[in-house]
Amino acid sequence: MILKNLREEVLEANLELVRRGLVLYTFGNASGISREEGLVAIKPSGVPYETMKPEDLVVVDLEGKIVEGSLRPSSDLPTHLILYRAFAGLGGVAHTHSSAATAWAQAQKEIPCFGTTHADYFRGPVPITKPLTPAEIRSDYEANTGHAIVRRFKKLDPLHVPAVLVAGHAPFCWGKSPSEAAHIALILEEIASMAFQTITANPNAQALSKHLHEKHFLRKHGSNAYYGQEK
Repeated sequence: MILKNLREEVLEANLELVRRGLVLYTFGNASGISREEGLVAIKPSGVPYETMKPEDLVVVDLEGKIVEGSLRPSSDLPTHLILYRAFAGLGGVAHTHSSAATAWAQAQKEIPCFGTTHADYFRGPVPITKPLTPAEIRSDYEANTGHAIVRRFKKLDPLHVPAVLVAGHAPFCWGKSPSEAAHIALILEEIASMAFQTITANPNAQALSKHLHEKHFLRKHGSNAYYGQEK
């Protein structure tokens, strides 16, 4: 079995989505990439999480050709591959239909940064894509979903804004590893829920000041970051 460690890490990321209540039944998927090999491991389509094993994961190249695995890969594979090809820093991608984040996607609204919890992870609002055209939906839907995400990030750093809401659909999250992508998926769900509660408590709530937003993001992610312990 090739890329045994990557398969195991991707399986663990998928199971983490289940443990954290971010997916129901066979909804959602996580993947990971070996940049050295140019290969991606992803959850198989429609397989229950509780029965999934590392050998069930499907390994494909960056064009989607199956290299190893007897099952069909996730139907969202083309989206994952486009993100890996477009964003060189990505090591893992997670896609869920978690309720709070998906509600914002369905409302076709970006998630404003109302507080420092959001600012710790996202250098700006959580963006939303433009809706796909009827032609994009009819042909190569999953690939066009990926292209819509890439277009939205034309002026954004995907490692500073590690998630996106796909209009009318749901979130895609990512990180430097599959486990980090799953972690961001959980953080996004919490941020989405808090943002909704914020505007429920105060419909006129204002976004966090740029100064405080930048302070919280950069103290964790900047060149002079000082949050946590030295690595």
